[in-house]
Order: sequence, then structure tokens, then C-alpha cells
Amino acid sequence: MYSICICHLYPDLLNMYGDRGNVIALQKRCLWRGIDIVLYDIALYQLFNPDECDILFIGGGQDFEQEIIMSDYMEKSTDIKSYIETDGTVLAICGGYQMLGNYYKTGDGKTIELPGLINIETVGTKNRLIGNLVFEWENDVTGQTHRMVGFENHSGLTYLGEGVQPLGKVLKGFGNNGQDGLEGARYKNVFCSYAHGSLLPKNPQLADYIIACAMKRKYPDAPDLIELDNQYEMQANQSMIKRILG
Repeated sequence: MYSICICHLYPDLLNMYGDRGNVIALQKRCLWRGIDIVLYDIALYQLFNPDECDILFIGGGQDFEQEIIMSDYMEKSTDIKSYIETDGTVLAICGGYQMLGNYYKTGDGKTIELPGLINIETVGTKNRLIGNLVFEWENDVTGQTHRMVGFENHSGLTYLGEGVQPLGKVLKGFGNNGQDGLEGARYKNVFCSYAHGSLLPKNPQLADYIIACAMKRKYPDAPDLIELDNQYEMQANQSMIKRILG
């Protein structure tokens, strides 16, 4: 019997636009395949043990919530970095995405130093990038390109540094910064996106890819994931994309 441990970091504080739905999607898609799930909610001052984690989820939050967690997050960052560099699987959304970077420069010029878990930088602006988001994501295992859909609402402009690839290319919306046509980030098994919505229930292909990364790391000899019937999920996905793109 296979088992996956999902660690949800600061679930009570970083849960904008129902980001917890990503954890629920991962749970369900594992359980439907007969993969047991252990879920750890890691709150302030609770230990993050990288040896016990198979998927780490970090949701989005407003500036106020991020200020509350920052000191504790910086203490955890060494263990998170170790987890990332040993191919641990991470999904980070919006504010959680920004917090993985080198720094966040506020609109008034203040620089907030961050742990640099991946090589990205974010600059705050007075204008919000808000609306529906559609982007293309390529599955590098199958070579297939899929259209992902979500909702973005952020004032930070994120730029990718050396060694970090975009998660996808924007078809509609702003993505990372509204300038370079890129959305999200990929570094090793770290997946970052500005897409709320929640992202994974609307995009089951990405959910399965993330599960497969975690399974391969923990069980290198395990067979490929069993295919699920995604007809309803894909109908919802295609309906939203058609509505947004016209």
C-alpha cells in the first residue's frame, strides 16, 4: 500500500480564495487511486519535518498575514530549502509563491529580505493585476500541452532568475508581471502559480503531475498512476476557458 504525506503550511493564515481546495484535490485524486493520505496542518511554531513530507503546499495570503508568519517562516526556511534541494514536491500559490524568492520590494521602496528558496524576485506596485487567467502548461513527460485556468489578484510583479523556468505561457491575463507573457515558476519539483480558483480542481492534469512527482521520489519503482475518469473536470475546465477566451 502506498502512502503520501501532504504538509499544509499555515492553513489558517494562507488560504486566499479557497486555496485549501488544492489540498482537497490532491487528497481525493490519491484516494481514488488507493493511495493513502496523511495530512499535516503546520501552524505557527509547529515543526516542519522534511523527512515526513511528500507534498508541501503554501497558499496565498495578504500582507498582514504574511507579516504574522514571517519570523517563523524564516526559521523553517532551512528545512524547506533542504526539502526542495532533495527534490521534494512543493505547490505554492500567489503570496506563497512570492515568499519562496530572494526578496519582495514594496511599492514605497522598502526591501523585505526572503530566504531565496528559489531564484525569483518580486516588486510591489500600486496597481493590482486581477482577473481570470488562462495559460499553457507543457507536461514534460508526455510532451502534451494543456490549457490551465484560474483567477489572479496580486500587486506584486515577479521575475524569474537563472535556473528557474516558467510554469507556463499566458494566453489571457497577466501572469507573473503582465510584461513577459510568463506565468508561474518551476524549479526542480517546485510548482508556483498566481492562479487561485482553486488551481488543481480546475486543472486535473497538473494535479496528477504533482502527485506523480511525489510518488516517484518516495517510491521509485512504483507503477505509473492509474488513469482516472476526468470527463466532468475537463468539461468544467473547457467551459471556463471557452468563456474567458471566447
